[in-house]
Amino acid sequence: MTSILTNNSAMAALQTLRSVNSNLSDTQSAVSSGLRVGKASDNAAYWSIATTMKSDNGALSAVSDALGMGAAKVDTAYTAVQSSIDVVSEIKAKLVAATEDGVDKSKINDEIKQLQKQLESISASASFNGENWVSSSGTGKTMSVVSSFIRDATGGVSVSTSGYTAGANDLLFAGGSGILDRDGTGTITESMSTFSITTTNTKGDIDGLITDAESALKDMTSLGSKLGSLQKGIDLQTDFVSKLSDSIDSGVGRLVDADMEEESSKLSALQTQQQLAVQSLSIANSSSQNILSLFR
Repeated sequence: MTSILTNNSAMAALQTLRSVNSNLSDTQSAVSSGLRVGKASDNAAYWSIATTMKSDNGALSAVSDALGMGAAKVDTAYTAVQSSIDVVSEIKAKLVAATEDGVDKSKINDEIKQLQKQLESISASASFNGENWVSSSGTGKTMSVVSSFIRDATGGVSVSTSGYTAGANDLLFAGGSGILDRDGTGTITESMSTFSITTTNTKGDIDGLITDAESALKDMTSLGSKLGSLQKGIDLQTDFVSKLSDSIDSGVGRLVDADMEEESSKLSALQTQQQLAVQSLSIANSSSQNILSLFR
């Protein structure tokens, strides 16, 4: 039955055209943005996961920056310790020379005083961004760097750190208890950074200073080893954070990125369907005009 009031063919064609246009709009959006899940309405679960992981990746980027800052602090401290080892080794050599008979101890003392000033200068200048890991007013100072951002199975987040709490042998200067400013153990009880020798000092006196220098070198070597281990840990963590960030980017991409080959094929097919739907609607609309021929 043909009706001039209800054109079922036109309505069906119109519904088909609307569906094709909607699908075409979605496909064009995916092609232009590169995302098949660009908003929550596309896929609420995938959108939620992707949004959370992108946020976490931003936090990992901050961790990477913090690791770079931490590496700079540790490098600065390690350089200071290594330089101090060289200076104390030179002081030790001067003390050995002072044990020789007939040597001018006052001139050797002048050389030692210059080296001691160098020790103080090294320690005072070993600061990065206002933090000095080799000099403090006392022990118990916490040395730490941000190492990772963690999200647990319950969704809770936390930031972990690496480092150590400085003891007496973890600081070059620590208000009288550091490696270079603590009291000597021999007859001359001044610290490695303040002692003096005179013409009246005996070989035994100087031997005590040599022992103190050797003790300081041992402790600085241990400190250098601790800083070196921390450097290695930071390097490994930096590499891991970089790889983890790339993995998260890849995982998020698998959830929300559009397959451009597939979208291209769909776009071509939908454009063809749109043309056919428009033509079908045109044919359906023209059917009512054909009724006029019945009355001629």
